[in-house]
Amino acid sequence: MKSVNQSKALFRGAFILMLAALITKILSAFYRIPFQNIVGDTGFYIYQQVYPFYGIAIVLSTTGFPVVISKLYAEQKQKGDEVKSRLLLFVSFIYLQLFGFLCFLVLYFGAGRIAGWMHDPQLSILLRVVSIVFLLFPLMSILRGYYQGIGNMVPTALSQVGEQSTRVVTILFLSYLFMEKDYSLYLVGGGAMFGSITGSMVSGIILFMFLWFRKEWKVIAPKLGMFQSYAGEAKMIFKALVFQGLTICISGMLMIFIQLGDSLNLFSLLVSSGIEQDMAKGLKGIFDRGQPLIQLGTIAATSMSLTLVPLITRERLSAKPEFLQRKIQAALKVSVIIGVGASAGLWAIIEPTNIMLFENNAGSEVLGVLGFLILFTSITSTIIAIMQGLGVMLFPAIAVLCAFPVKYILNIVFVPIYGTMGAAIASLVSLGLVTTLLFVHFKKIAPFSLFSLHFWRTVLMATAAMVLFLKVYLYMWGSHDVGRIEAVFQSLSSAILGGFLFLLVMIRGRVFREEELSLFPFGSKLIKLMARKDRTKW
Repeated sequence: MKSVNQSKALFRGAFILMLAALITKILSAFYRIPFQNIVGDTGFYIYQQVYPFYGIAIVLSTTGFPVVISKLYAEQKQKGDEVKSRLLLFVSFIYLQLFGFLCFLVLYFGAGRIAGWMHDPQLSILLRVVSIVFLLFPLMSILRGYYQGIGNMVPTALSQVGEQSTRVVTILFLSYLFMEKDYSLYLVGGGAMFGSITGSMVSGIILFMFLWFRKEWKVIAPKLGMFQSYAGEAKMIFKALVFQGLTICISGMLMIFIQLGDSLNLFSLLVSSGIEQDMAKGLKGIFDRGQPLIQLGTIAATSMSLTLVPLITRERLSAKPEFLQRKIQAALKVSVIIGVGASAGLWAIIEPTNIMLFENNAGSEVLGVLGFLILFTSITSTIIAIMQGLGVMLFPAIAVLCAFPVKYILNIVFVPIYGTMGAAIASLVSLGLVTTLLFVHFKKIAPFSLFSLHFWRTVLMATAAMVLFLKVYLYMWGSHDVGRIEAVFQSLSSAILGGFLFLLVMIRGRVFREEELSLFPFGSKLIKLMARKDRTKW
């Protein structure tokens, strides 16, 4: 009975964290749209140039290190070793604080050099603002790791949502205020980046409130002489944080590395190819419109497939290979199906979507190509999550790490020839390479058939039907330039009708078993879309 209750608590905690992650991702994607509307394409370029550095800090404070700390802390508590539990938190804090301080020094004092690398010296002030976040993330990582280690996911979830909400409000408020006062766009960008500091501070306050009101600071405070008595254990903790923590962190930075490659050389390559600087900034800002579109599509694609990952971990622990195989197949099928549907659907309706979200249709062709990153990111996110659930940590990190140099080099090859379309192609090739590496290695771990010929045939049929329908549907609206209100109706109605058609063909094509559909949100409604003869066949 106790193990059943622990299992329920585990999955309840996993659900809470997943829900918090989903909310923060939605906020992270949506705020960019009103922000771009406020500051324009050049202002959006300024912000997006520096964003990858903040993204790195967020991954460090929310994924890798808290996960490793929580795992080690739970093990020590299970053994009943209070001193080693305190030692773990103390050593982790020292290591992360040194690591964070080093990142701060590099970013703060190297801001001028990095901005020079980007060929835009005025970005240095934004980089210095972001560098402060690296001083704040260690404490949040420790406290999140502690609470996750004792099985209480609520503080972590609330701190993540509070951090992102505060950041979004700060960004939109200061951007609007500074634009009204006609400040420089770089100062507006600095104000937006200040949101990363206010968000981190609110997150820390929320975590400290839990610690203070529950008097738990007495449980985690270090004791005198503790470090000298357990020097050997301290080295083991250090190694775990370095290898396990950093590998998990790197695995979560795939899109950040892609964005970082664009931040470092896309603008300079556009200028060196003969484009005037202000125009190049605007083109990079238009290219960056793709980020919220990719994020929103990836959320839709991964939120359903990743719900199956805790089940995969459970089946692995309970040693039921046949059930494990089914869950893995279901998770990957969902990631491919929704990834293909979201990518192809966005490509088909990109022009009215671009007008609806960003006021005009500039760069629609490039954004349509960028939309196919949704497919790759949904597949890679799912494979990485499954591999980590199976205990494979190092290879996903290596594969993800390859994305940055490949993207950087391919930009140099394609951008001078094709402009921002070349950068979009470089992103697709880079992510395609990472996806291939992960898939090939995954097949060695799980040597069973993942997709049938029937599956691929149904996916292609559903995609072709959806794209054809959407193109005809939009053609019926007329080919004239549409206003923003009309674009809203076109985009939303197209997305709803096209998405329903795609899903109907997939479900009627018997790609999913009834038991698989029941695992998803609104599963009972999805089952009703199956042909009646198929509902009990499986």
